Amino acid sequence: MNHTDSHRWRTIDIVVASVIAVAFGVIFWAWGLVWSATEGAFAFFPPAQTLLYGVWLMPAVLGGLVIRKPGAALYCETVAAVLSALLGSQWAGTVIPQGMVQGAGAELVFAAFRYRSFRLPTALLAGALTGVGAALFDFLVWNVKYDLTSYSIPYALLTIVSAALVAGAGGWSLTRALATTGALDRFPAARDRAPI
Repeated sequence: MNHTDSHRWRTIDIVVASVIAVAFGVIFWAWGLVWSATEGAFAFFPPAQTLLYGVWLMPAVLGGLVIRKPGAALYCETVAAVLSALLGSQWAGTVIPQGMVQGAGAELVFAAFRYRSFRLPTALLAGALTGVGAALFDFLVWNVKYDLTSYSIPYALLTIVSAALVAGAGGWSLTRALATTGALDRFPAARDRAPI
């Protein structure tokens, strides 16, 4: 199989990417409720709430690590965002372009490695860049009225940390856990059970 063939999506790629996206679309909607419920807990320093942000970024990294084809990270994050909007996200349709920007961050990292590196450092970088996309989107759409030094910069930095740890390391760990169950036996991820 040549390199171009390895980048073609199979039916099972579409199905599994869609399952990841739908599962996380439901999680996104529920996580929005968690976000709202925890606002008071972060009243001492509101930007710290973004430590919860990484959950919303996980399908981009997970999709890229499992499917390993161009567009997988963007597809999983965008479809999850669309579903969360349809389920009644409190941020309504704004989450759709937001999901696209976030998914593009992880997609850029996998593309930079030509869809050939899926180790922990790549996952951490994909998570971090997804966080950069999230922070930029939020800065331009939601956080324009806030002070740059006391709110927006800490918000962005903590979003990137959460994204790297939760979406990056978490997505990598979840991929390995799924691989050990045999759920990914029809994917290259099943062959990566060796340590980093």
